[in-house]
Amino acid sequence: MATTQYTNTSGRRKTAVARVYLSEGTGKVMINDRELANYFPSLVLQYKVNQPFKLTGTEGKYDFKANIDGGGITGQAEAVRLAISKALIEINPEWKPLLKVEGLTTRDPRMVERKKFGQKKARKRFQFSKR
Repeated sequence: MATTQYTNTSGRRKTAVARVYLSEGTGKVMINDRELANYFPSLVLQYKVNQPFKLTGTEGKYDFKANIDGGGITGQAEAVRLAISKALIEINPEWKPLLKVEGLTTRDPRMVERKKFGQKKARKRFQFSKR
């Protein structure tokens, strides 16, 4: 029984949290026990997930399994991208400047502003009636 060496990292974006297990392999991708193209049907989101591999030239060299919870599909894809970037940096620290230039090592801090009472949304107000 051989144990495979893997790197475990997490990434977050808005309310999405992704836990990624990266190991050397043939480029097999499983997200919540589904294939990449099945989970993210949009080519833009598939590109975002594979972006760290493209930049480092490691396409098809690593398998990864991701567990994602919360958020929408764009936030989930960007959370996975951050987690993969962090895992690749753990494997080879020389890739950090390459990924940092593209902004893949920084967690995007923007969150949804909360709705305030007496208002329709966070900033939108109910219609004002003078009379």
